[in-house]
Amino acid sequence: MNIRSLTRGDGVVIGAAVLLFIASFLDLYSIDGVSDSADIPNLWDSGPVVLGIVLAGILGAALVVVARGLPQPRKVAGLDLGQFGTAFTVFAAWCALGNIFDPTGGFDGEGGFSDDIGAGTGLILALVGTLVMAAAAVATPLVPALKGALLPAARPAAPQPYGAQPPSGYGYPGAQQASFGGQPQQPYPGQPQPGQPAPAPAGDFSPFWFAVPVPRPLFPEDGSPTPIAELAPGTWYLAVEQRGPALVAQTQDGRRGVLQDTSGIQRG
Repeated sequence: MNIRSLTRGDGVVIGAAVLLFIASFLDLYSIDGVSDSADIPNLWDSGPVVLGIVLAGILGAALVVVARGLPQPRKVAGLDLGQFGTAFTVFAAWCALGNIFDPTGGFDGEGGFSDDIGAGTGLILALVGTLVMAAAAVATPLVPALKGALLPAARPAAPQPYGAQPPSGYGYPGAQQASFGGQPQQPYPGQPQPGQPAPAPAGDFSPFWFAVPVPRPLFPEDGSPTPIAELAPGTWYLAVEQRGPALVAQTQDGRRGVLQDTSGIQRG
């Protein structure tokens, strides 16, 4: 799981889930004229509240965040994990709203209707948390401000020209990694051998390192609509050619493809 692929919206979902978890230990309802809350149950003491609000909300937030961090989308019954998570967060917010109006199911502790019982601190905070969580989960794919990377991409120490040997480490395509026993692995396809001159770039284009602000698909150079890879925030890729507004990029395993959406990229 790549945490650098998380967005600002995912950060809001995580924060709302933490608020919901804290609220679950607070009062479920309040009674007029009673200041001592020692005998008032919290959200964990109510089965419907635990299942419909606390667990549904936390599970939904976890699915949204995990789905965003996976390199490839995972589907269950034809739906992405993120879509399942969003549905859970909306369901939790709906249940919290219903319990605000009727925190005890319409009955007091003696089996009769009670007009003196209202929503407690825990239930109110749970409603706020689930509403924020559901709103962030739904709005993240639609609002550009929420689609931005949660963690900024780390800049390289110095940009390397195409054909030079960049420093080894995660995020540098073509870097030689030492295998077991200390023997270096073979270079990636298309990488110049040590000592060989770098290929001259076409035209006046100079290859450069770049990082994407949000996950973006990389399409084949032959124009096929099926992506061959997904570029993730927090990883540096090498742009080897420019085709109009698009870039031909090289991934860590040596694959080349066309990045059609180059808006907001960070150059190294």
